[in-house]
Amino acid sequence: MLLSKKGYPLPLSARIEQLPLILAGPTLRQTKNNSVTVWIALRAPREVTLKVYATASNGTVIQELLLKGSHSTVPLGKYLHIVAVTAESIDHYQLTSGQLYAYDLSFGDQEENLAQALNTANPNTQSQYPITVSYFPHQLPTFAMPPSDLNDLRLAHGSCRKLHGCGQDALPLLDDLIKYHADQPNSRLHQLFLTGDQIYADDVAEPLLWLATEAGDTLLGWEENLPLQQISATGYEYKKPGELKPGQRSDIAQHYGGFTAMLLDSPEEAKSHLLSLGEYLSVYLLCWSPILWPDIFAQGKEVYQDSQRAQQWDKQVCQLQDCLSGLWKVRRALANVTTYTVFDDHDISDDWYMNCAWCNSVLGKPLGRRVVQNGLLAYAVFQAWGNTPEQFQQGQPGENLLKAATIWSNSGGTDQSASVAIAKCLGLPQFEPGTGLPKLKFDQGVFVLDRDYPDGTAYLKWHYTLRSLKHEVVVLDTRTWRGYPQGQQGEIAPPMLLSPTAFEQQIREPLELTDQLKQNGDSAIEVTLVVVPTNMVSLQIIDLVQQQQLEKGNVFDSDVGDAWNLNKTAFSRMLAELFKGRQRVVVLSGDIHFGGAVRLNYWHNPRSENSQPQSGVLPVRFQNSGTLAQLTASAFKNSEFKTHLIHTKLKSLALEPPQDWVGWNKPPQLVEIQVVQGRVQSLDLALPTTGPVVRQIPRSRGNLDVAWKILPKDSNSLPDWQYHVEWIKRQKAAFAPWKEQEILSTIPQQKKPVTWLGRATNLVSILWRNPWVQEGEEVVGHSNFGLISFVWPQNNEAAKAVIQDLYWQPPWQPNSVVYSRYFVSLSLDTVPSSLPSVEQSVSATNCST
Repeated sequence: MLLSKKGYPLPLSARIEQLPLILAGPTLRQTKNNSVTVWIALRAPREVTLKVYATASNGTVIQELLLKGSHSTVPLGKYLHIVAVTAESIDHYQLTSGQLYAYDLSFGDQEENLAQALNTANPNTQSQYPITVSYFPHQLPTFAMPPSDLNDLRLAHGSCRKLHGCGQDALPLLDDLIKYHADQPNSRLHQLFLTGDQIYADDVAEPLLWLATEAGDTLLGWEENLPLQQISATGYEYKKPGELKPGQRSDIAQHYGGFTAMLLDSPEEAKSHLLSLGEYLSVYLLCWSPILWPDIFAQGKEVYQDSQRAQQWDKQVCQLQDCLSGLWKVRRALANVTTYTVFDDHDISDDWYMNCAWCNSVLGKPLGRRVVQNGLLAYAVFQAWGNTPEQFQQGQPGENLLKAATIWSNSGGTDQSASVAIAKCLGLPQFEPGTGLPKLKFDQGVFVLDRDYPDGTAYLKWHYTLRSLKHEVVVLDTRTWRGYPQGQQGEIAPPMLLSPTAFEQQIREPLELTDQLKQNGDSAIEVTLVVVPTNMVSLQIIDLVQQQQLEKGNVFDSDVGDAWNLNKTAFSRMLAELFKGRQRVVVLSGDIHFGGAVRLNYWHNPRSENSQPQSGVLPVRFQNSGTLAQLTASAFKNSEFKTHLIHTKLKSLALEPPQDWVGWNKPPQLVEIQVVQGRVQSLDLALPTTGPVVRQIPRSRGNLDVAWKILPKDSNSLPDWQYHVEWIKRQKAAFAPWKEQEILSTIPQQKKPVTWLGRATNLVSILWRNPWVQEGEEVVGHSNFGLISFVWPQNNEAAKAVIQDLYWQPPWQPNSVVYSRYFVSLSLDTVPSSLPSVEQSVSATNCST
């Protein structure tokens, strides 16, 4: 153990030369049948060679070399060299399903292999955690390609991992899952999707920021000048990262950066915002690998004289150390499963691009622009490079970004032309010369950030689509392609999470390309998954709170701009685009710190333009269009008391009722409805002026006697489409397969309390941890991840279904692991439950507005 003379942990600058060559990784990233990409971060520059091998005897025996490729590391700093190296097929070999493959890495002329590089530390330094990335004696990572039968496909997903967040870290549990099925290619995990908030840049524990600041400066080999404000026509006031201490950054972030991160509802959690490039880079390394962590932290009383701050420091140290104990398992898991990611707001900063007001506030300030650029650059090299390595090939925007980042770092952060090039490649918007505010451009009725520079610089696309043998995954960018509306609410109006152009590029074009591949016989895809970082359907209480906050103009303390259904145009377009091309859609989402499942059935009205209602009666002839399953897994590590509460039986007292909505295409509009005694009722929402008109009755007074009014000769008064939402109940928790054979102890016996208060507290604790209390009916509110599988009979369309197993650690047995199952039917054999059937009709009843 390395200690300084005073008992403080040695800074990274004093330890860096003694650390292993590999600082983080390897992480298995994009895999195709003819190429494999692996990401890795090194302490020194190397030419990295990736080799992929066939295996035999259930993965235990390494056989012939199949794929090979090399790539030099990119020097982001003196001690930080990163590469995503791709191995390509030898002799046109194609990786197939049902097989286990292994890979190895070598580093330069010494031909040092992966196992050796993992253990190249100074022999005087010994890690207290296992150093391995393999489940086999040969010590190589392994993986399996997606199967040819959807019944065998295994996908995992999760989001929101804050190292000092509440609850136990669920990401290490993935390692247990992979290990249990390691020698079974059709049973082990095939793909992992991290759906947002892989780091929390705006909510950093003070000990973590203290470590990240020093580590960042050491890794880069220089200290960044952060521009606080402009003090002359050409000059700025600068601060070094080390001058902006942990726990003292709220005012800096708000006044000089324009950030809104939790400053309204939780200002105590926004005191340590990441600002510098080095801080962003080092936090990724600290989240994914144990290598940079010191063996000890200073005690709170040695850091602060204030006892309250000292206690808070010690509490956060304990939370971080608890998370640190599982990082070796996180590292091994990420090395052995194909991993894809997408950002959400906390990867950069809370409320990132949420609305026009945020864009103007943050991007309109020098520090705000720099922080967004630093965060997005870190995301590009740590996450996006592995998602779409083809964007980082020669002549592509990613390669241009890496070149500019190298120049920027070599100059110690002083080369402004390199900084401008970085901003362009990242797709940061242009700025108005007079105001310094970000430029906007018009996109079919809304405004989007203008990233089309006059010199034609191409920028990275953060969305992408994956296609395997039987499934496709469309990963959406709902942050940088938002459509900001005009209207009375101005800059805080809820945006379209995808602008019209984004709908075309991110959904319609990928789905049409898949259809073309199928027509040409080049694809046999049967199911479509869509990764949407923010939920399309949420709990009613969340919708109600957000609507109230929007009416008050308080949008930043409850993520109002991130709700799909607050912008009716966007939500209507989303459903229309998905069901225009697919009958079955599975949405993977996170963000909200609890997990669950929702089924949405969708119908459309294929009436002809010439049809007209007759005799005051309008036939209802909706046709089945499709079924959508929204599967939510959140958080890996950031549960809260309120999520623990709704996890329990208490939520069963107010279960989510089924909902029925109707919508129109022109103008786009959504209206919640009910059917009471043969009449269709609106639930207190404005309807299109060209369509049905209903009496507006407040919810508190009920919604009786409200029906359609059919306008004369108006064939468009009937809704264009309808959908029905139902929350799926979770099944009783079962022990994870790797825990089934263990002898499980009961709740530890407590010592007899000496006071009545102690007895009462002990009783409440036992009751709270009781399995019956914890078996709520709808959501999982403890740290979790989701495992996705399918029931897919070829000759029974009605029996097709998707299953989500949410893995979590139960309060009644904290050292164990259970899973709660959600079974979601994807059957198309359903009819609208809230509208009369085809043989019936809705009576047209005149009513005043």
